[in-house]
Amino acid sequence: MPINRKLLEILVCPITKLPVFILEEQKLQKLNGLIAQGTLQTMDGESISEPLQEALITRNKNIIYRIENNIPIMLESQSIAVDQIEGW
Repeated sequence: MPINRKLLEILVCPITKLPVFILEEQKLQKLNGLIAQGTLQTMDGESISEPLQEALITRNKNIIYRIENNIPIMLESQSIAVDQIEGW
């Protein structure tokens, strides 16, 4: 079951205060490929080992947040900076 659309309408990035949107499937697949290669880290510098089933991205496309069990994990420490992804 995807994230609740009403919730999505009110969510904003806690860092930038920008609205967030569901990450496109193509981008999600690219992200998961990089996770499988072990090349992505959270903002806290932790390696990401688990693939994302769903994710949110800020309107300016700079920060990604994972969604687990239909719950967005909107913690700065767990977010993913897009600038570490070449050719995003």
